[in-house]
Amino acid sequence: MRTIQLGLSTLQVPVVAVGCMRINTLEKAEAERFVQTALEAGANFFDHADIYGNGTCEEIFADAIHMNDDIREKIILQSKCGIRPGVMFDFSKEHILEAVDGSLRRLKTDYLDVLLLHRPDALVEPEEVAEAFDILERAGKVRHFGVSNQKPMQIELLKRWVKQPIVANQLQLSITNATMISNGINVNMENDAAIDRDGSILDYCRLHDITVQPWSPFQYGFFEGVFLDNDKFPELNLKINEIADKYEVTNTTIAIAWLLRHPARMQPITGTTNVNRLKDCCKASDIYLTREEWYEIYRAAGNVLP
Repeated sequence: MRTIQLGLSTLQVPVVAVGCMRINTLEKAEAERFVQTALEAGANFFDHADIYGNGTCEEIFADAIHMNDDIREKIILQSKCGIRPGVMFDFSKEHILEAVDGSLRRLKTDYLDVLLLHRPDALVEPEEVAEAFDILERAGKVRHFGVSNQKPMQIELLKRWVKQPIVANQLQLSITNATMISNGINVNMENDAAIDRDGSILDYCRLHDITVQPWSPFQYGFFEGVFLDNDKFPELNLKINEIADKYEVTNTTIAIAWLLRHPARMQPITGTTNVNRLKDCCKASDIYLTREEWYEIYRAAGNVLP
């Protein structure tokens, strides 16, 4: 598995991260096999959130990997906090500290390698976030910090007080959800693709050495379904399958390879609990699409070049 530097951190991380949002749907033996499959593929970066399964996903993961000090030093753990389901977003100092303690307890570890703020909180007090981050860093509970689904000025607001580098920004991005890419292509155009919906977040992250972590890399819309093998996307699947045949891999591999081909040096977050698809995701590390192939897939998804 190829690795990249995570933002400005000291971490060298695999280019494919393993999302654990659905691990609570697995039986114990299945969860153990899932985790072991990831490790065998070199995918030792595991992404969590305190809301996944209301905390049960973190507990199941810790049991599945048989967490101990030796195992802990061989893996990279990332979790997120700030969403209180159905209630509000909460970036208060008190909530961040409580949430991290809860994740550490469930994951059976003393520290997180990375903590992300989970979506923007409209009532965020950056000074409180900075205090929480300082406390967590001094206590050795969190080593690196980041955000999710935030645009440039929201990150700049945090950075006004937060002294730690923002190393990652987790954003929804896939072949069919690529508005942040299309916006950069359709500059000065009078079409829908030219609308800047995110403040040029992709360019911002590249300029500030923030690693983009695409989530839902196989989804279209907002959790409407996957585009692979979907009759709604005949031209796209035809092109992906054609390229997959050339490289002798699956369409799953090509969908991840398309993201990895982008020069932003992204780290896609897988969401599958199927071990074979997980293996296919990891194989994308070895595929480097040509410029022509990347654009062919982009156009097959319905994107029109100016």
